[in-house]
Formats: sequence, C-alpha cells, structure tokens
Amino acid sequence: MTTLPEEVRAHAAHVAANARWVRIDLDAASAVEPPPEPELDPERHLLDGPAGDVATYLLTLTAINFGSGWFPTLRKRRGMSGYFTVASSLADRFREHGPWTNEQLRGLTTTEVAATLGQAPDHELMSLFAQALRQLGAFLGDRTALELVESAGGSADRLARIVSSGMSMWNDRGFYKRAQILASDLALAGVARFGDLDSLTIFADNLVPHVLRCDGVLVYDDALAEHIDAELLLVHAEQEREIRACAVHACVAIARSLDVSEPTLDMSLWNRGQQPVYKSRPRHRSRTVFY
Repeated sequence: MTTLPEEVRAHAAHVAANARWVRIDLDAASAVEPPPEPELDPERHLLDGPAGDVATYLLTLTAINFGSGWFPTLRKRRGMSGYFTVASSLADRFREHGPWTNEQLRGLTTTEVAATLGQAPDHELMSLFAQALRQLGAFLGDRTALELVESAGGSADRLARIVSSGMSMWNDRGFYKRAQILASDLALAGVARFGDLDSLTIFADNLVPHVLRCDGVLVYDDALAEHIDAELLLVHAEQEREIRACAVHACVAIARSLDVSEPTLDMSLWNRGQQPVYKSRPRHRSRTVFY
C-alpha cells in the first residue's frame, strides 16, 4: 500500500514535471547548508507541563495552523510573525486556563477565538479558526489528544491519514501539510514517538518555497514573479499548486544530497525564512485553510 508521504512525492513529481510557471534549479541548491537538529520554540509554544496538555496544545494549534494569506492583516505581537502570534497567544491561554474541553471546542464562537488570539472578532480568519476548532471537537468526540495519537500505533503516516480523512479542513490533497506536521511537532515536543517519522515530506506552505526562491532553487515565470513581488494575492490554483509541488520535489533531492530527513530540512528552511533578508521580500500569499 502506498503511504501518504509517497502519494505527496508522486504528486509533486508529476506537477513539477509538467510545470508552466515554476522550474527547479538544483545547481543553486549548494546554497542550502546542512541543517541543525530541529526543535520547537519553548517560549512561544507550550512544551512544559503534563504530556496530555502539551499534546492537546499542539493538536489545537495545528488545527488553526493556516491563514498565511491573511497574516499581513493580523494584529501581530511585537517582533512576532503571524504564526508565532497565534502560537504564543494560544500557549498563553493554555497556561492560564488549561486546554478547552472537547465540548468547549464544539461550541467555540468566533468572538471567543478572536479574544484568545488578540484579534478583531469580525476578522474573516477568526471565523475560519472557530470553524476549524469546532470541527476538531466534533472529530475527537470523547477521545483525548493522546488517545488519538495512540490510535495511530506509532505511525506518522497513519496519524496523518486519520486526521486528514476525519476533518475536511485538514484534507489538503496532494500535500497534507498540517496532517504531516502534527506528528513531527508531537515528536519534537517529546510527547509521541513514530517509527516512520523520517518518511514524511516537507510541510508545503508559502515560506519554504519562498526561501527556495530567494536562494535560486525555485525560479518563477516573469509574470508570476511580478505578481508576487507586487504583493498581490495568488488566486490561480495551478500556479499555487506548482509553487508548493516544486518545493516538495526539490527538497526530496536536497535532503538526499545532505543525508537528512525532509522534515529536518523543512524546519531548517522555515527557520531561515525568519531572517530579515527573507522577510523583506514578498512571498506568495493565497487565502486557504490548508497553510
């Protein structure tokens, strides 16, 4: 049986082979250095406390780990990106009040979510976050986060299949970004172990492709490059798919050349994207519930 990561690699290879707007220049990949061991930020994430709370925090965070197309419109915490604003705000909520129960998740309102994250209640993304959290509560039923993890039997592939098939807002067909990153983050936090963790692909979003573009590994068609550089939303689905697929496909080769796993490479590239030289240049923005 084909695994979910194998499906992602096959999809990415097919899209990359037929791409019209994006090409891969692996000769430029020499700029990619061997990555350090990945780790989560212990200040901006909830990583201390009981394993059940940490697992619940990471599952809850991953449920709303999307919205990069809206991030320029968020009220960001000082010195933080949109992602870290959400992650740290949620961590503060957990530290002060503990996790939401599954019943509370099922009844969350947009106003409650906005207040937790320090955002305006009429912001479109807050409504989507509330929908995602209610969906998570319904999906969990009476299960805890750790019971959900245990149902995967130590397989990151199986966990990704469970969450992506059980929640429509996780069903990122062809990429499964959040479904895969959940297992990685749980393992990095030390609250779960997966025997097939290194088989995962990169977690295709809009930052890792941006870093690869800045480093010359991804080369965009002139019209696509001008559109992105003008900070216009990307609404052409095929262009968006090519950017993510070419990033996945390029990282398969780069990870192999560096003798590291693709998730390890992903975190290194993502962290590099926090540097001013990358943040000063526009990246593609697409309004989606998948990243």
